[in-house]
Amino acid sequence: MSDSEEWKARGVFLRVFVYVFATHLFAGFIWLLFYVGGHAPK
Repeated sequence: MSDSEEWKARGVFLRVFVYVFATHLFAGFIWLLFYVGGHAPK
């Protein structure tokens, strides 16, 4: 495999990792909002 193909593959893996991490971070933030909202004194 040439260097450029290896670099592209690494870029794809890095991008997927970043997208998955960002999505989980966003989902965790939304979950936190619901959790805090549900436990707020009424």
